[in-house]
Amino acid sequence: MGFRSSRGRDVILFDGRGIVLDVEGTTSSISFVVDVLFTYARDRAGDFLTTHRDDDAIRPLSLAILAEAGDPWTGGDDPASFVPRSTAAVVELIRRDAKFGPLKNLQGQIWRRGFEDRSLVADVFDDVPPALELWSGSGLDVRIYSSGSVEAQKLFFGHTAHGDLTGHFRGHYDTAIGPKREASSYAAIAADMGLPPRQILFVSDVGQELDAARQAGLQTALADRPGNPPASSVFDHPVVTTFAQIVT
Repeated sequence: MGFRSSRGRDVILFDGRGIVLDVEGTTSSISFVVDVLFTYARDRAGDFLTTHRDDDAIRPLSLAILAEAGDPWTGGDDPASFVPRSTAAVVELIRRDAKFGPLKNLQGQIWRRGFEDRSLVADVFDDVPPALELWSGSGLDVRIYSSGSVEAQKLFFGHTAHGDLTGHFRGHYDTAIGPKREASSYAAIAADMGLPPRQILFVSDVGQELDAARQAGLQTALADRPGNPPASSVFDHPVVTTFAQIVT
């Protein structure tokens, strides 16, 4: 891969075979994720947990969330306090923007109803759909790696203002494959894709994630989108403000 700069814009000449994309701050604005999606989950967590209080798939998530929030459940606790405490724990972890698997799983399940009844419509940057169509249509292996659960990723890209974009992706990864700031996670993704790391381009707005990907041998690009905070990193990553700057 090579790149050239023109008037402060890097044009990435990518001749590899796979592209892995972050979501928040890369394909979609941080404000949409924080102000719309997180708020939706926070405001509906109590009702969801009340409705699913006896659901064997939800209770383990609630127990893990309680422990992560510093309010672990014990056998002698009042059963009537379980839902209120679980709700408070969910709200607290959302406030912290915790990259915690059980929380992300629960959020995805809360979002499902919103996406299905169209009260939630995912907002992606206008340059994203044509880039995905171009890349996938040319045979590139395009995938998503986000702290949001795989289920939430599929809901998000399946219900965008531009329609269903899921057909452009060959795979999705969440933190089950590893933390986003550890090189081993990107090595595992490359192995799962069946590609040499140097044949994969990872695009994110977080410098530490890009550093980890570079350490694993992947090509990298920093997404500089409206509203993104300044990124700090060890390596010098080419900067793109639009996916149109990635030329394949």
